[in-house]
Amino acid sequence: MTEQDPRATTGGDGPGTGLRRVLAALAGLLAAAVALGVAELVAALVGPASSPVVAVGDAAITLTPEPVKAFAIRTFGENDKIALIVGTLIVIAIYALVIGLVGLRSRRLGIAGILLFGLVGVVAAVTRPAGGILYGLPALVGALVGAGALLALLSPLQTPAPTSDPSPAPTPAPYGLAGRLRDALGAGDRKGAGMDRRRFFLTSGVAVGVAAVAGGGGRLLQQRFDVAGERGDLALPRPASPAPALPAGADLAPRIEGLTPLVTPNKDFYRVDTAITVPQIRPSDYTLTLKGKFDSPQSYSLQDLFDRDDIIERDITLTCVSNEVGGRLAGTARWLGVPLGAFLRENGIGDDSDQLVCTSSDGMTIGAPTRSALEVEDAMLAFGMNGEPLPVEHGFPVRMLIPGLYGYVSACKWITTIDATTYDAFDAYWVERDWAADGPIKVFSRIDTPAPLRQFPAGRRPIAGVAWAQTRGIARVEVRVDDEDWVEAELSPEVDADLWRQWVLPYDFATGQHDLTVRATSKDGETQTEERAAPFPNGASGWHSVRVITT
Repeated sequence: MTEQDPRATTGGDGPGTGLRRVLAALAGLLAAAVALGVAELVAALVGPASSPVVAVGDAAITLTPEPVKAFAIRTFGENDKIALIVGTLIVIAIYALVIGLVGLRSRRLGIAGILLFGLVGVVAAVTRPAGGILYGLPALVGALVGAGALLALLSPLQTPAPTSDPSPAPTPAPYGLAGRLRDALGAGDRKGAGMDRRRFFLTSGVAVGVAAVAGGGGRLLQQRFDVAGERGDLALPRPASPAPALPAGADLAPRIEGLTPLVTPNKDFYRVDTAITVPQIRPSDYTLTLKGKFDSPQSYSLQDLFDRDDIIERDITLTCVSNEVGGRLAGTARWLGVPLGAFLRENGIGDDSDQLVCTSSDGMTIGAPTRSALEVEDAMLAFGMNGEPLPVEHGFPVRMLIPGLYGYVSACKWITTIDATTYDAFDAYWVERDWAADGPIKVFSRIDTPAPLRQFPAGRRPIAGVAWAQTRGIARVEVRVDDEDWVEAELSPEVDADLWRQWVLPYDFATGQHDLTVRATSKDGETQTEERAAPFPNGASGWHSVRVITT
């Protein structure tokens, strides 16, 4: 029996229907690309944070439940922003494919779908803490242009098929796989089955070009907001109180492979924040404003801070509250800045203030305890890090830090406002999300080497890592191998109580599998607890253990 040619049937799906749907979905995807490209170009006039992808991503961070955020940080670490952007683009792509299919059946619904997504972008942009009416412009313009692109791309797919043909219809040939391939590749009449494929692909080429030129041009023009050059031209002031020189042999890392260095290079310093696009603040435009419970609140330029005669330099270890047991979200740097306590007192901070609400240029709020800001000796408004101006991603031009507290309650980056207020009057960003209002850093220790599940020959080798208990200092670190007794490790020379200490224990490993565990004790006698706790709501706890195999 000869296979019937489906092209000869009526009232059903012809061979072009499947291809038409594929091309319609592609049309939706290309229209979205055009919309995003144009939006990036407009964002170059408004500011990088007004990009719809960035605005929607920022909104997603705000709306994401804390367990999901914790999972993202745990899974992706400092690459969580990249993962969010990629995820946002995937969602947009899927949505665009569906819009293309919907638009094939109803142009009005297709256009409404694109405009709806544009509206989401507008709302996300204008409702960001640092947003404004103009921030919605890129999403609005992008959606309108994207809607036009969708109409142009769908039009060739809805060309009416010829209604009459004076020539006799040829006898249909058997229509099998070869026939389907001919149709898919565009063989035969290109206006058959109600499509003008040639016009579709020409229009698609134009759409790709517009998306690429607009998007690439927009990203290129957005570089005009970059302040790296101005940062590089800054000359830091000399400290009135420099950090003490590190004693000889203070850093054990050069002689122990795998051990974390005593001081973390800027390029390796961890970064955890909610900023998808890093705020770009020109030094000449920077202003720090005090408000609230001050006797004489003032505003300060960066040069005002540089010109002070009480600038300090200190070696301080910072750690993130999201750091898991054994995690790497901790680092040490030599910081340069204005002593925070003296700065607050000279402006007459009120005795009835128990919270400093610090606001970043992107609208993030950090609530720091006023008492710690006043009493912790090395708390500062920092503008230098390891001998250079703060890197942009670490808070340039000014950030706050208070040793002994997790960053979410002390380390406001890109700080522009300090409001002396109370905990009863205001809940900062993380407290609104049920993190603890006060976040003292817990006694912590970590095994750096040997690495988990590492295989190595039996024999003598070092077990080493770092331990910290800011403002108190580390008095002792102990290591246990399998079920043996705890053995005290050698500590690196103490430099400052705010600085972590390296530790090392040479050990003779027998052949087999071994479990290594570490615990630390602070100088005030607190021994690190064995009880395991997740980072939420006030920091992780528990002993760090690794398993290794010797052969």
